[in-house]
Amino acid sequence: MINQELSKIFKEISVFLEIKGVAFKPQAFEKAAYIIESLQEDLKDIYKSGGLKALEDIPGIGKGIAERIEEYIKTHRIKDYNLLRKELPVDIEGLRSVEGIGPKTILHLYKKLGIKNLEQLEKFARAGKIRNIEGLGLKTEEKIIKGLEFLKGSSGRLILGFNMPLFRTILERLKKIEGVKNAEFAGSVRRMQETVGDLDILVTSTKPSKVMDFFVSMPEIQAVHERGKTRSSVRLKVGIDADLRVISPESYGAALQYFTGDKYHNIQLREIAIKQGYKLNEYGLYRGQKLMAGKSEDEIYKKLGFKLMPPEIRTNHGELDFELNKKLPDLIGYGDLRGDLQVQTDWTDGEHSIKEMAEAAKERGLEYICITDHTKSLAMTGGSDEKKLLKQMAEIDKINSEFRILNSKFKILKGAEVNIMKDGTLDIDDETLAKLDVVGAAVHSLFNLSEEEQTKRIIKAIENPNVDIIFHPTGRIINRRPAYPVNVEELLNAAKRTKTVMEIDAFPDRLDLKDEYVRKGIEMGVKFSIDSDAHHISHFQYLEYGIAQARRGWAEAKDIINTRSWQEMLKLLK
Repeated sequence: MINQELSKIFKEISVFLEIKGVAFKPQAFEKAAYIIESLQEDLKDIYKSGGLKALEDIPGIGKGIAERIEEYIKTHRIKDYNLLRKELPVDIEGLRSVEGIGPKTILHLYKKLGIKNLEQLEKFARAGKIRNIEGLGLKTEEKIIKGLEFLKGSSGRLILGFNMPLFRTILERLKKIEGVKNAEFAGSVRRMQETVGDLDILVTSTKPSKVMDFFVSMPEIQAVHERGKTRSSVRLKVGIDADLRVISPESYGAALQYFTGDKYHNIQLREIAIKQGYKLNEYGLYRGQKLMAGKSEDEIYKKLGFKLMPPEIRTNHGELDFELNKKLPDLIGYGDLRGDLQVQTDWTDGEHSIKEMAEAAKERGLEYICITDHTKSLAMTGGSDEKKLLKQMAEIDKINSEFRILNSKFKILKGAEVNIMKDGTLDIDDETLAKLDVVGAAVHSLFNLSEEEQTKRIIKAIENPNVDIIFHPTGRIINRRPAYPVNVEELLNAAKRTKTVMEIDAFPDRLDLKDEYVRKGIEMGVKFSIDSDAHHISHFQYLEYGIAQARRGWAEAKDIINTRSWQEMLKLLK
């Protein structure tokens, strides 16, 4: 699957072109990168079935980009990308991964100090050389050092949602091999964690050698570590290792339980098994030499007195307590969401019209969306002021009328992603906010306030009678930017007191709130929404990862407001 490779190339082309000051094209390449990244089908297969025209038929892919995809498929290179790299020989992906470094800064650092990569960036930053560059200064240098330290702490792990299409492609291929009976993810991928450090797959097969031959020869592989009779290990081009094990059918459930983990859950389960006179390992549950269970996970858990546990909550946080296990929540299902309450359009920084986003959501099986374009103080997005918001409301009414004429029950709700100012006030007046169906408020600046200031700032927004939801409450971007200092427990208390909903932002590099805070909020009686934060029609698929986050936080459908019809959902708001 070349989608990931091409997505990376187009993101870099976008940055190169922005550095050169080219108009419009950077956005086109960045847009194409995100479209390609989220495709479920391999671009090679699309091209094979319909040539250049099939590539051009992908929404958001124009002729020029389609031609570059074709060039890459045929030659494994893109000529103008290679020329750009020669012109500016820097590690775009690496440097861009540091919070605060954008295209202009990359150029500045290269021209003034010859910085090409992360190693050189750290060397010059720690030597105090960046502070002397006009336009950057001491604060930028300190921010870069902080960003580098954060990056080191999170390196080696991939964001699950951005890489799951590749993982699923590999799994589906394995399932089609002759002799394969079962194939399933294990490890952190099966637990649907935010990030993953490797890929584990288990299969049962009557022809293990054929499975191993296929696995070690996949085009996504960078290197083969080991090729064995029942286990092989490889390095994927995306930067992590992948392990494949062929398991005997009588031990498949035991192996799946063992390799799914997590480690602490498994340790506790083995200790419980010992106390009951059993021995539990990756081959099965034994009493003496006799195999008591192993074909399925279900029979192992039942023998030990437990319900079968969803992989997402196998974290040794109470799920194996006998009394608590009897009361395990009926976790929200992956098909339970009926609406999406954070959707951006081309009225601000989204890629598509209101109607296009609505149609895409409808195709995904949703019944409603709320349009929440940014507001005026976020100038870079072309945010809406009061006048523009009123105009958008009228447009939404018009589209809803068209849907009704076509006998469509799909509903577009009126909303906004309102900016929380430094003092906790909002950048849109209350009179206009009162006319919206759903008001989301979020922090987009001043991340360096003290914990006390940031907490007071957000609580003041929570206390505004027009604010229904706090979007991405801690502001983190996984592998790129830590959460700003804020007392989340105080935010949850304020949310409960004021009947404010807290968001679980499903975008793969946000997943904000974290699962631990979701569980704490649920224990307190706080309600949540799960939203895609969609800026493109392809982004609705990310709702899956928000649901996974909610499941890891022990959330049930009743805890999430947008598992209800839009009429019932609105009744839960302030």
